[in-house]
Amino acid sequence: MPASEEMPSTIRRSNKKAQRTWAKAHDSAVETYGEGERSHRTAFSALKHTHEKVGDHWEPKEKAGPSDRQAEGGASSRRGPTKGGVDANASKDHLLKVARKLDIRGRSSMKKNELVDAIQKANNRDSRKARSKS
Repeated sequence: MPASEEMPSTIRRSNKKAQRTWAKAHDSAVETYGEGERSHRTAFSALKHTHEKVGDHWEPKEKAGPSDRQAEGGASSRRGPTKGGVDANASKDHLLKVARKLDIRGRSSMKKNELVDAIQKANNRDSRKARSKS
């Protein structure tokens, strides 16, 4: 099945570059691994190198690269959950800007890891809300 038919709603609400990145990586992964979860994970991994999740969509990162410790080590070193598209490797300043955009309360007193968790929670909430409107 072509990526355009399987594209998650958060990516459909994102810019064309995010959609192309996900679709190209997904189609390539399907050729390698076949249809299924592995192809989706591979496509999201590629997207997370150039984009970060902000609310219910994906936005280009200031600087391309792995989004969290899981992504830094490659597929063979993955042992736990990722940060769900939050660019955990970004500066605290950048995370504060994202938190401000998402209207996260108490952000100015949060530590970096708390900001990442709060952004991830806000992103999940916004995505659920957007899906329920569809």
